[in-house]
Amino acid sequence: MRDLPGRPSRRNFLKASAASAAVAGLAAVPLKAEEQLEPVALDAYTPICLKPSEWAFVVAAVARLIPSEGEGPGAIETRVPVFIDMQLAGDFGRAADWYMEGPHEADASPLRGWQTPLTPLQIYQQAIPVFDEWCRTTHGKILAELDEATQDQALTSLQKDEVKLDPEMRDFFSILLSNTKEGYFADPLYGGNHKMQAWTYIGFPGARGSYKEWVLKHNVKYPLGPVSISGERA
Repeated sequence: MRDLPGRPSRRNFLKASAASAAVAGLAAVPLKAEEQLEPVALDAYTPICLKPSEWAFVVAAVARLIPSEGEGPGAIETRVPVFIDMQLAGDFGRAADWYMEGPHEADASPLRGWQTPLTPLQIYQQAIPVFDEWCRTTHGKILAELDEATQDQALTSLQKDEVKLDPEMRDFFSILLSNTKEGYFADPLYGGNHKMQAWTYIGFPGARGSYKEWVLKHNVKYPLGPVSISGERA
């Protein structure tokens, strides 16, 4: 191909580049994936949003909602408390992109949507001490200090509305349960599902870019492990 007048010669450019590389002694260096640093243990984690008493409650509660005993990983192994702490510290906790103007009818049917003036973070902040006090009165200790069987009883009472929270906080258990499930199955980028253990357990491949080779392969186990949005691989 002929070089255009007034433009640098492509041939000369390639020659110069090759010569420069030789002089500099450049060699091909294999690329390596960046090592993933192991996060601090939960008992050494410093919450960015939750107070110590709130953090203790969340750790204890999610440990019973998705317990460690069983076939798959539990909420503790997948660092669900970290996910909840991070989400409450962000837009979700502040209800930043929700319509929060009144009027509110906190005791209206749940079918009418979010009817409390409180944000998710405020519900956690106000409901946890009330429930812990109920646990102290009913079972002698706050939730985090109870044995597992009694924790299960207390959380069941909360689920059945036997604790009688104020209407503005009545959805606390359903919010807590939803956040626990979200932290368990969300992309590790958001703090939970540590090492994609939940995805690996259910066989979910994660954020892989293409599955076109598998569209017509029915009842065939997918052989590749999950991938995070960040590029981390299980």
